[in-house]
Amino acid sequence: MERQKILVWLPSPLGDAVMATPALRAIRNQYKDTEICFLANAPVKAVLADSSFNDNWLDLAGGTFALAAKLKKEQFTHAVLMKNSFSCALGVFLAGIKNRIGYARDKRSWMLTQKIQPLKDNDGKFKPAPMVDYYLKIAETLGCQTQQRNLELSVSQTDKDSLPDELKKIIAADNPIVILVPGGAFGPSKCWPAESYGQTAELLKKIYNAEVLISVAPNDAELQTAEKINSIASNATNLGKLKLSLGQLKAIYDAADLVITNDTGPRHIAIALDRKVITLFGPNDPEWTHTGHDDEIQIVGNAECLPCAKPQCFQEKHICMESITVDKVMQNVEKLIGKGSQ
Repeated sequence: MERQKILVWLPSPLGDAVMATPALRAIRNQYKDTEICFLANAPVKAVLADSSFNDNWLDLAGGTFALAAKLKKEQFTHAVLMKNSFSCALGVFLAGIKNRIGYARDKRSWMLTQKIQPLKDNDGKFKPAPMVDYYLKIAETLGCQTQQRNLELSVSQTDKDSLPDELKKIIAADNPIVILVPGGAFGPSKCWPAESYGQTAELLKKIYNAEVLISVAPNDAELQTAEKINSIASNATNLGKLKLSLGQLKAIYDAADLVITNDTGPRHIAIALDRKVITLFGPNDPEWTHTGHDDEIQIVGNAECLPCAKPQCFQEKHICMESITVDKVMQNVEKLIGKGSQ
């Protein structure tokens, strides 16, 4: 019997990679005695690094031809493409990997040996469907059992131990920990106003005596958003200033009692760590990222133009996100963590 060695090329968006974890688990369970290697960018590798789904990693570095040469040396028998792009299919094709499995899209079908047809509507557009099931379909094509849909991440003790003392003290205290996620790599159209997050932070402190943490990416735009929230809620801790690794970020999310978030990557980290989550939706159809997580409440904005799926809103007012009120969010906080002290 031919020795098998499987390459899994992971999605690039962080949230997508986390939503792929049910499929990754299914592949691992089906191919327990087979060497499985993940190929991913650095952020995805950092988030999935502590999982038991693979045996080793390859870094996503260099151009297509250089990468193909590296893959050829590894002598993979299977390439499983969870990333949707022409270039990744070209890379495994040029590497001469015998079995190449992925979705028939992006003009790459001719380079695949097993083609999966994506769901499309009558107009030929991609039909909204949960990305969890999208990736599980790949695992199913490989003969895997795909009944388990829950997202899954692991947190290392090393990352817990390396948290700054400031955060260790917060975790050790009895106060509820609430993480706010006001950013979003997709674009500003997904973002609830910083002023609303600030008002929410103030109420969380007043009603629940909560430790409020602001989780933002280390870029200028999100750091400025965190500062706006701090101008209203000065007691909130800005995680962006602490320069945490993604592993440490997982560790602090793992300790949270509640995460209030835009529809962005950290939302999926929270769900995968089985946290209570309130997700605020604007321009994007929630169906794409539906996970069935029992402890998530989704609040969808109200606007006639939804779902537009545009990274930036060009209306006079950002109606969809601004229609979500602080009162509405706090009503759902009460559903998840109780009434508090007032």
